[in-house]
Amino acid sequence: MNKRAKTTFIQKLPKAKSNYQRYLPFMPLAIEQLDVSKHEIILSSSHAVAKGILTGPDQLHISYVHSPIRYAWDLQHQYLREAGLDKGIKSYIARMLLHKIRLWDCRTANGVDHFIANSQFIARRIKKVYGRDADVIYPPVDVNRFELNFNKEDYFFTASRLVPYKRIDLIVEAFSEMPNRKLVVIGDGPEMQKIKSKAKTNIEILGYQPDSVMQEYMRNAKAFVFAAEEDFGIIPVEAQACGTPVIAFGKGGALETIRPLGVDKPTGLFFQKQTVADIIEAVTNFDNNFESFNLHDCRNNAEKFSVERFNNEILNYITDKYESFKLKGTSGVCNI
Repeated sequence: MNKRAKTTFIQKLPKAKSNYQRYLPFMPLAIEQLDVSKHEIILSSSHAVAKGILTGPDQLHISYVHSPIRYAWDLQHQYLREAGLDKGIKSYIARMLLHKIRLWDCRTANGVDHFIANSQFIARRIKKVYGRDADVIYPPVDVNRFELNFNKEDYFFTASRLVPYKRIDLIVEAFSEMPNRKLVVIGDGPEMQKIKSKAKTNIEILGYQPDSVMQEYMRNAKAFVFAAEEDFGIIPVEAQACGTPVIAFGKGGALETIRPLGVDKPTGLFFQKQTVADIIEAVTNFDNNFESFNLHDCRNNAEKFSVERFNNEILNYITDKYESFKLKGTSGVCNI
């Protein structure tokens, strides 16, 4: 398209790329400085402030929301605890800031003509936070990057950035109590040392690896283990694209991307609590029912979330909303 990306003033601030979180107080102001007044259709992709772009009555604003600002709404207390901001003067300042962000977040929802959510889970969160209905279009997953592997090896696999809410620590603790089962972990992050300290000899922690290496481990694994509560969750779909079943925490977007044991053509199973005991029970249940999972069923389920499907759905959606928008724009003729 040969279009140059425009950034806000935050891009020029010290360490903005590596430590952007420190500039959260300035993000609402920054997004409001982007001038999109020359454009008739505005499509924002928002997990925090992008939906707050300023638009006028003759512009159509469609916002694809990955989530309302998680750390400002229902997950505020969890994020503050994990950041060590649950007590003291810094906690008070953080809570005041998040309160102001919530007010701004609600106000700017009025500038969106149509909301798209990346899952039914997020559509419910949008309804709860903004009081608005959202249509669901699942995000694109490049399933064509992955190939089926019929020769599975005897190990379980997980991959993630090693941060608290991903709960890799729970997975490692669970497998440390199952010495006869091997676990391979790929990923890096601030929890690396904590996770390494919990790992027993049956657990291999490889740290950061290039995408090609991660794909190979994912293809060969007997199952992918996923303990986070995600808005959608791309990686469980990628695992299924390899023909690898998923053992997942039964909340969030995973409920919409994994067909659980007990239904036709299952592609995985769920555990109901983020506990070591529940993960152990789920892994045992998986091994006992391994023959119930078919690699082709996993692949076919993953293809429901393909890039081609997304492109068609999003284009049709925007076209439909734009046609309706134009009709409304011509209805203001005054007949006397």
